[in-house]
Amino acid sequence: MMMSRGYTRLASSMFTMVSPRFFSTAATRGVLSNDMVKAPAVGLGVRCRSSMAAIGGGDKEQEKKQAVGGGGGSAKDDKEIVSYWGLDPTKVSKEDGSPWKWTCFRPWDTYRADLSIDLKKHHAPVTVLDKMAYWTVKSLRWPTDLFFQRRYGCRAMMLETVAAVPGMVGGMLLHCKSLRRFEHSGGWIKALLEEAENERMHLMTFMEVSDPRWYERALVFSVQGVFFNAYFLGYIISPKFAHRVVGYLEEEAIHSYTEFLKELDNGNIENVPAPPIAIDYWRLSPNSTLRDVVLAVRADEAHHRDVNHFASDIHYQGRQLKEAPAPLGYH
Repeated sequence: MMMSRGYTRLASSMFTMVSPRFFSTAATRGVLSNDMVKAPAVGLGVRCRSSMAAIGGGDKEQEKKQAVGGGGGSAKDDKEIVSYWGLDPTKVSKEDGSPWKWTCFRPWDTYRADLSIDLKKHHAPVTVLDKMAYWTVKSLRWPTDLFFQRRYGCRAMMLETVAAVPGMVGGMLLHCKSLRRFEHSGGWIKALLEEAENERMHLMTFMEVSDPRWYERALVFSVQGVFFNAYFLGYIISPKFAHRVVGYLEEEAIHSYTEFLKELDNGNIENVPAPPIAIDYWRLSPNSTLRDVVLAVRADEAHHRDVNHFASDIHYQGRQLKEAPAPLGYH
């Protein structure tokens, strides 16, 4: 037994020194899987034989994958995903019969933005919590203005990476609360998740017209990590404070998009054609421009402002969100 182990170590060390010099990777695998595994006189243990045989099996498995995928570099894009579970992608078409090309949203998720909404509505802070929420948001605006200056495309993109967090956090916490208490949420889980998804679609849209720099992408990591945890704790401690903060954030978003529109109208920002994803999501006309997109996004932010101030008012009146029907589909 000791001699067998000695032979094994000796053969392994010799092969390790020799193989990098005289064998390519493919040749080495062939020698390992064919010659050494099959040679009974070397005295290799069962454990070594099984592991080396697995290497040979891995090659066969790789060949099989290449045969399915086509073996080319572009096969990932050309070939459909094959699954044992039979979950074939559903084929969706537009109203005119043309194929629907988006997988992140479907035709029944699209809508026309309500541009008639009052953009000047404002909740005057009265209570201590309201004033805390108001000045917290105001204090966050100064570093944002300093960092982005008048680059409103990148500013909007950064804003949406933050604005999409509260709805997801609030919906998640309400979901867990509903499970713990065995009760309905009054539709507020879905309403808050709809808000989060809508904000995320804003981000997907602005990604088509703005290319973030590497340090802006890095900033997203840090800001999102801090804001997610801060809002999570804030919502657990005081939901009325958390919703009020979001209401004021949306008021600032309306102001930012209004400034964005001014820059477009003055010609300081090129009014490029609207991205196809925006045309389909907001049901815009084919000849729509970036200005039409910003108008739709600003209207969405105004609706989110109303929803969150309304949710905070419910809590201020000593009631639960489930006692007031959620404004589902409020766009």
